[in-house]
Amino acid sequence: MTRILSSLAEIQDQYDALFCDLWGCVHNGVTAWPAAVAALQAYRAKGGRVIYLTNSPRPKPSVERQLDHLQVPKDTWDDLVTSGDAAQFALFSGAVGHRVLHIGPQKDRTFFTERGADMPDTEIELVSFEEAEGIVCTDLNDSVNENPEEYRGQLMLAKERGLKLLCANPDISVDVGERRQWCAGALAKFYEDLGGEALYFGKPHPPIYDLARRRLQALAGDVPEARILCIGDGILTDVAGGAGESLDTIFLTGGLAAAEFGPDVENPDAAMLERWLAGHQMAPAYSMGRLR
Repeated sequence: MTRILSSLAEIQDQYDALFCDLWGCVHNGVTAWPAAVAALQAYRAKGGRVIYLTNSPRPKPSVERQLDHLQVPKDTWDDLVTSGDAAQFALFSGAVGHRVLHIGPQKDRTFFTERGADMPDTEIELVSFEEAEGIVCTDLNDSVNENPEEYRGQLMLAKERGLKLLCANPDISVDVGERRQWCAGALAKFYEDLGGEALYFGKPHPPIYDLARRRLQALAGDVPEARILCIGDGILTDVAGGAGESLDTIFLTGGLAAAEFGPDVENPDAAMLERWLAGHQMAPAYSMGRLR
């Protein structure tokens, strides 16, 4: 049975480091949440390390700029690991070829141009569908107005050609303020449903956690698994990923699935929560309405 917390402070002394999700946990895509900011500042003030772990398809420098724009204070975190970071290594290693079709908005082109110093020194060329050796999906081209079904024809042709799809963000959807939008993970799943092959590198898949552990070790040396806590609102990403890595997790019920746990977003109904978790065959160590 998951333990419902009223605040991070209840258990923070049990953990030396947090792998904390961003969207839906620290901000909503429009602004930072003050209670979450205060909780992370207090945790770090007592010596804890915070690694933001996000399924953003953009590399670290781009997400850092986004955090500045959203006014997420720099004293809430020690390092940042993105799905884009983990997926970039595979891209520049040739996982889907070197001539690729990009599905995603123009703002995500930093995925191809802002590479870290540890990335393979190879060139990637963005080409048309007809010339492509593979597909890189960072998002829908227009996530506000499109849905995965609109890509059926192109993806059916891609499957027939045997093109692999590199998914830079495994999230299915995200809430931008009060509006829910599809993410790259929804398109990748749709491609798999059509019989195509998709490759994943963000949560809940191991590559992003491997990178987070390396970054944490550089900051704090060897931290035992039992002293690392994951935090997130995605049952299929954050919670499943934590379980797959044998790490304790706080499931934030006030995020993507908030409507499932009663009228008070900050205080989930315990019986409704247990039934819902059982239905998803998940058992996070802790749950909390929103991070505070």
